[in-house]
Amino acid sequence: MPLVSVIIPVFNEEENLPVLYQRLNELLINSKDSFEFIFIDDGSSDGSFSLLKELSGKDIRVRAIKFSRNFGSHAACLAGLEHSKGDACTFISADLQDPPEMIQTLIDEWKKGNEVVIGIRNWDDNSIRLFQRIYYRLVRRYALQNMPEGGTDVFLIDRKVIDAVVSMKEKNTSVFGLILWSGFKQSVVTYKKGVRHKGISKWTTGKKIKLFIDTFVSFSYFPLRMISVLGILFAFLGFLYASFIIFNRLFFSVPVEGWASLMVVLLVVSGVQLAMLGIIGEYLWRNFDSSRKRPAFIIDERIGYKDRIDF
Repeated sequence: MPLVSVIIPVFNEEENLPVLYQRLNELLINSKDSFEFIFIDDGSSDGSFSLLKELSGKDIRVRAIKFSRNFGSHAACLAGLEHSKGDACTFISADLQDPPEMIQTLIDEWKKGNEVVIGIRNWDDNSIRLFQRIYYRLVRRYALQNMPEGGTDVFLIDRKVIDAVVSMKEKNTSVFGLILWSGFKQSVVTYKKGVRHKGISKWTTGKKIKLFIDTFVSFSYFPLRMISVLGILFAFLGFLYASFIIFNRLFFSVPVEGWASLMVVLLVVSGVQLAMLGIIGEYLWRNFDSSRKRPAFIIDERIGYKDRIDF
């Protein structure tokens, strides 16, 4: 009987956890598979971890890991993978937007021999927000060609894929991006993304922007190639403009004037140069951050693990 690990990042989800656990228990109680539920408390400030302790005391399938502070949902997913014992792992959100009922569908596809099963959102184009539309289109075009057009937050991956992703030891990246990049045999299932059960979304604009940057820096050299193209383009335009000025001065005695136009050119070029330095800085920062060997997360407490696990 295969063991399936269900990884659930948690950040201030005290109101949603009882309902989530009930739905998981109702769904899986009659399943032929074995399960472990790994809740990753990503620095919650409410009573989420205390509630997880209670659930773990009642159900041996429930395990909980508490971070020392908020490290982000992708770090939480990575921690869940490192602590999983299952033959396969799946991810769902604690706010019930990803229905627990789809877990069995993912498992069925996995048992057909697929090493990565992707849950694709089944929604109308009108319901996709502008940021999401731009993000997934750019990622598909310049970084990960196998990224679903409508995006996804749900995967089920085989132990072979788990070991590969964990061994990469990458920081400031997308766990889902690493799974797609790995190139294992894939299958897709569709699902209807629900609405948050209670509370407000913790997925802020700042976190979305960081994910956007992390994805491109981790999986694409396009920003660096764009810098090279812009540099060549501006150099060529500058050469043409200089040639035009010299030609007019030598053959038509046209004086060199235009303080305002020169200042505009100077400001535009300076702005582009600073933007280029910023892009290069993003790559350099991630290399520097990786070289320091700081962990992607720090664990404060574990519940449901008999022996301490060190990584």
